[in-house]
Amino acid sequence: MYPELDLQDESVDAYYEQIVDAVQASSGLTILADEDPTISLRRYEIEHRQQLRWEVDTDGSDWQVTVETAGEMDESRPDFDVRSIPPQRRHTVLTEAFDALTPDSGFVLVNDHDPKPLYHELRSIYGDVVDWEYNSRGGEEGWRVEITKTAVGDETDSDVYTKFDVREIPKPERHPTIHHRYGMLPEGEVMEIVAPHEPRPLKGEFDEQYGDSFSWEVVETEPNMCRVQITKGGEDSPDIEVARELDVRDLPPAQRHEQIFEAYDELDEQTGFVLVNDHDPKPLYHQFEAEAGPEFYWEYKKEQPGEFRVLIGKAEDGVASAPEETQGAPF
Repeated sequence: MYPELDLQDESVDAYYEQIVDAVQASSGLTILADEDPTISLRRYEIEHRQQLRWEVDTDGSDWQVTVETAGEMDESRPDFDVRSIPPQRRHTVLTEAFDALTPDSGFVLVNDHDPKPLYHELRSIYGDVVDWEYNSRGGEEGWRVEITKTAVGDETDSDVYTKFDVREIPKPERHPTIHHRYGMLPEGEVMEIVAPHEPRPLKGEFDEQYGDSFSWEVVETEPNMCRVQITKGGEDSPDIEVARELDVRDLPPAQRHEQIFEAYDELDEQTGFVLVNDHDPKPLYHQFEAEAGPEFYWEYKKEQPGEFRVLIGKAEDGVASAPEETQGAPF
């Protein structure tokens, strides 16, 4: 009978350190948790070069995982398959795993899409100690990238959750990379952008997509360098990753609903898109309210003649702001 590690009612972010201590103290244990703890187990294997065996028993939202140690790992670059990890957690798990690597060690990242934004993030934080080599690009094997830490990395700023030096990112990839990562940023955390000048076009995009749910501060300027810190705010907004923008203003009205509902059906949990329309899409809100599940989320970001922007997503907290009951244009 193995000792139990009870992680129920704990934040999933608090799992890892407790699992490390428990695994190192015993040859086996039973983990009780509300959320999947196997992500932390796989991270432990990679960072500590120790192979684990585990069996999972789930009952609804309750997890019971029996873990046993099984000697040192044979692979020099073990697989780290993150496809089962919610998108909002992947970058955090991977950057923490990379940070803990010793020089000349690494892992093979397995993902369901091109993880290039992670490459830019790691390079921005740790410098040129990141070696990145694609082994496959999609297909049956998924996206496989061999990631190696070649030396001790740069010191990181403890006040900054993540950082991007856009001077090192190709121009077409800059804004999509930043929006992709910002969507996964926890509330209250800070993203730092280093650019050759203040990125005002990016600020305009943030104003349009996120409204007043962020703060923007220029913290340092000098020739050919501007450092901006963006804090994700808005206490009433859920942690939704904005996957895309869907502008339907040029579509015939008959095609708009179909495309919008198709985009909604493709969303994963805690993801969304920004709908851009030429008038208040209030009738669409009522249709979603009647047909979608309790995870349906709706939040106005911009309300101006000719341009309405609404964040539509799937979130645990459901609807954020409903339209006022005024006469609107038919959708």
